[in-house]
Amino acid sequence: MSGTKAGGQKAALTNKLRHGKDFYARIGAAGGKRGHTGGFYANRELARTAGAKGGRISRRRSVVSRQTSIKVISL
Repeated sequence: MSGTKAGGQKAALTNKLRHGKDFYARIGAAGGKRGHTGGFYANRELARTAGAKGGRISRRRSVVSRQTSIKVISL
C-alpha cells in the first residue's frame, strides 16, 4: 500500500501494467455480484437472538439514568 499520493499513482500504474488497463474497471464491476447469502441470511431466528443479546449488553445509557434531578435554590 502506498503512503503518499505519488506512491498511490505508482501502485496504480504497476497494477495496470501487470493486470491490464481495465484492472480497476474489472474489480469495480465485481462489486455486488458475489453472493449475499452469508451471515444471518438463512436463519432469521438466529439473527433475532443475536440482536437481542447485543441489545442487552448495549453501551448506551438508559433513559432513566440520563434523567437528572435539578435542585432549585430560591434566593
